[in-house]
Amino acid sequence: MIKDISIIVRPEEDKNNSVIQTKIFEELKKSHTSFTKDEVTFERLKKSIDARHGQVKFNLRYRVYIGEKAPDLNKKFEPCWKNVKEANAKNVIIVGSGPAGLFGAFELLERGIRPIIIERGCDTEKRRLDINSIQKDGSINEDSNYCFGEGGAGTFSDGKIYSRSNKRGNIDKVLQIFVYFGASDKILTDAHPHIGTDRLPKIIEAMRNKIVELGGEFRMNTKCTGFITEGQSVKGVHCEDTISKDKLDLLGDAVLLATGHSSSEIYELISKISPVALQAKTFAVGVRVEHPRELIDAIQYHGQNIAGTLPTAEYRLTTQVDGRGVYSFCMCPGGYIVPSSTEKEAIVVNGMSTSLRNSKWSNSAIVVETRPEDIPEEFVEQAKQNNCGALAGLYFRTWLEKETYKQGKNNLAPAQRLTDFIEEKESSDLPETSYLPGVVSSNLSVWLPTQISFRLREAFLAYNKNMKGFVCKDAILVASETRTSTPVRITRDEDSYECKGLSNLYPAGEGSGYAGGITSSALDGQNACIAIAKKLS
Repeated sequence: MIKDISIIVRPEEDKNNSVIQTKIFEELKKSHTSFTKDEVTFERLKKSIDARHGQVKFNLRYRVYIGEKAPDLNKKFEPCWKNVKEANAKNVIIVGSGPAGLFGAFELLERGIRPIIIERGCDTEKRRLDINSIQKDGSINEDSNYCFGEGGAGTFSDGKIYSRSNKRGNIDKVLQIFVYFGASDKILTDAHPHIGTDRLPKIIEAMRNKIVELGGEFRMNTKCTGFITEGQSVKGVHCEDTISKDKLDLLGDAVLLATGHSSSEIYELISKISPVALQAKTFAVGVRVEHPRELIDAIQYHGQNIAGTLPTAEYRLTTQVDGRGVYSFCMCPGGYIVPSSTEKEAIVVNGMSTSLRNSKWSNSAIVVETRPEDIPEEFVEQAKQNNCGALAGLYFRTWLEKETYKQGKNNLAPAQRLTDFIEEKESSDLPETSYLPGVVSSNLSVWLPTQISFRLREAFLAYNKNMKGFVCKDAILVASETRTSTPVRITRDEDSYECKGLSNLYPAGEGSGYAGGITSSALDGQNACIAIAKKLS
């Protein structure tokens, strides 16, 4: 007999096998299950924290085996990837090496299809140097930064792999592949799994090496500059080496487009050959809010201080203000605010944490739902003039990022104490922040679009009712957070994953407008490549 049961323990009991076993036996008795103690084995499935009602508890879910042999918990994931070095293997070009591209590549390898991955940015080692340059002096390599490069936007901005996309595919398979390449096996059971930006680059590098070992190809510093088409069918991609500027054409049996949420040029390229393939979608715009980590811990854990038993506290906030959702996104406990612009004279902020989540700060995006009808008329007109109305949100996003730069000072981001933002006055001084290259005082209410600023203000007041002390003078807002998702969707067939209007092109991941985050993008890339393999078989 196999049963799934849940138990509740205090934080200090989490690793006490005797207490856990006793509670499991108690639950079995409550359900009138017949057993003897020596025939019961169990494995942990999930662990989550419940800090409501003033008492911190751990919710643990176990699979219990009664009179049956439990699976080997030490058995490692055994992939069934094929070697595709033989000359007659079919080729699929993958544009982008983020989670959609990488996990899609492994799905192709399972089916004996060769992935050819082109990535406009650098490998993780060189990319790390480019990111350091952004933080030190604000110099931006427009092809290698927090958003562009091996592994995609998530590699150097946190590595959260929590997803509610259970209907998209096999999340366990995604997690197992991460563990296979070096992630902690804790991600298999944690309710909100997290790898950490200090560990993820090496994992991504190991994934790339395995793909190459099996006969796949990687072409770094190679940017897609157009599509090779016959009629409305995509046969390959035009490329440019971002360093030498040499031109290259690549032909393939299909093209997986996995370019991420920041590759604005891709939408421009598609708009020129098939504007009907693009669709405006809802996205989100706002700021990063940062508090001292100890303050958030105290609020969430009700002042309880149980050394070594509680992780750095997280929060998830959402409310409605004047018909639009305002919510937290990519909350980074014990983390840092980082510069994520992909072009010069623009400022975009994001958040990240290392695996230990032990910085002095905790931060989160607080963003406002922005629908196509919310876009200012000037950007709607600009999109119409360019023969593609779907691009209006993209033009608005670009304007806001450049305006944020103007409101800052050189590469210093505009910032404000949260209490001053509520009172709509400029801060005379600012608290210490994790953000590099630094911040400069700015009254965000004056220049942020009113539809954004007033909803943020009302939302913060609502949050403070549930998280007493959230609105305080030690909290700082840093502008602007604009890349939670893309404002454009590349339309595709629901079953075949093929782009509507451009056959043989398979948009996937965040850049397609159908995913958000590492895990959902990985699942989307897998599903698209399963569809590709089905068509090629």
